[in-house]
Amino acid sequence: MAGPPVFYCIPGLGADERVFQFLRLRGETHVLRWLSPQSTHEPLRHYAARLAAAVSAGQAGWLVGVSFGGVLALEVAQLRPLARVVLISSFTGPKELPWIGQLARATGLYRAVPPQLLRLVPRMAQWLFSARNGGEYRLLRQIIRDTDLPFTRWAIAQLLQWPGRSATPVIRIHGTADRLLPAGAAHSQYRLPGGHLIIVSQATEISRILHHLVAEAAASEAAVG
Repeated sequence: MAGPPVFYCIPGLGADERVFQFLRLRGETHVLRWLSPQSTHEPLRHYAARLAAAVSAGQAGWLVGVSFGGVLALEVAQLRPLARVVLISSFTGPKELPWIGQLARATGLYRAVPPQLLRLVPRMAQWLFSARNGGEYRLLRQIIRDTDLPFTRWAIAQLLQWPGRSATPVIRIHGTADRLLPAGAAHSQYRLPGGHLIIVSQATEISRILHHLVAEAAASEAAVG
């Protein structure tokens, strides 16, 4: 991979560039901003194609997706085969969903749960995301407050209907105490102490891992070339 690495970071559901603020990456970094769905039924693959417009098709890069952003990273990768995928606190298919997610997927129960619920119970959100008191909790509360509810409804429906991309090569980084996606750690090459917000709590270590992956990829390409 010639030249400095290029990272395309995709935040989680309801989040934005703030979750990446503690990463220290050497190279070019772009945070892909969420687009408004064109309709309440826009297919995830169609949405991913629109998101992929911000990712260079002729340049190797790194798609770094957090949580729901990992789902989009996998979908974008189908259109940008030169990109390598790194999933953080994410999953590759419905079999990794917790039992409540499996139930919601099978029954359509998610349609009856208002997405604004976490706004009303911020401490429940803190427990789910394992956010520590102080800066992490304040950041989580701000992100929840700023969440676009129509987008959240669309995204939850798409996430729970997603068939997965388990065959796509990925590097996975996951928290060992993730309450939202507890199965993810067992499928990950890098397991870090913490919950669903390791992108914040373990930003230094995640930065180190990403630099290590870049160096490994460069050495591998140099050996082949």
